[in-house]
Amino acid sequence: MKIIPIDHDKKRFLDLLLLGDEQESMIDRYLERGTMFAVYDPDVRGVCVVTDEGDGVLELKNIAVSPEFQHHGYGRKMIAFLEGSYRGSYQVLRVGTGDSILTLPFYEKCGFREVYRIEGFFTENYDHPILEAGKQLVDMVVLEKQI
Repeated sequence: MKIIPIDHDKKRFLDLLLLGDEQESMIDRYLERGTMFAVYDPDVRGVCVVTDEGDGVLELKNIAVSPEFQHHGYGRKMIAFLEGSYRGSYQVLRVGTGDSILTLPFYEKCGFREVYRIEGFFTENYDHPILEAGKQLVDMVVLEKQI
C-alpha cells in the first residue's frame, strides 16, 4: 500500500470524490486549493483532500474509499498518514460531516471529538437533499483532533 500526492488532473478521481461529497460544485470550492492524496493497493482504493485553514488548522475536506474496499482500513490509514505527515506543521486536524451513524463512529474511532455544529449547513448549501442511512442531513458536525 502506498499513499501518494495528486498534483494535477484531480478531477480524474471525481467518482471517488463524489462518494465523500455528493455535489460537484461543493468539491470545486476546495479541490484546487487543497492537497489531494490517493491510496493505492495496488490500484487506487481511495482519496482524500486537506486544506490549510490558518491558525494551525488542517481541514479534511473529503475522504472516500471505493465501496468494494470500505471497511478494510484504508480510511484509517489515510487519516494516520495525514497525522504523521502534518504533525509539527499543524496542531489540529478538523473535519466537518453529517450527523450520520455511517460517518460519526468512524471519526470517533480515529480519535476525533465533536467541537461544534453548523446548523442547516446541508440544507442551505446543497441543491438536493443529502441522505445517509435513510436520514436527511441538516447540520454539519465539526470534529477535531490534536496532531
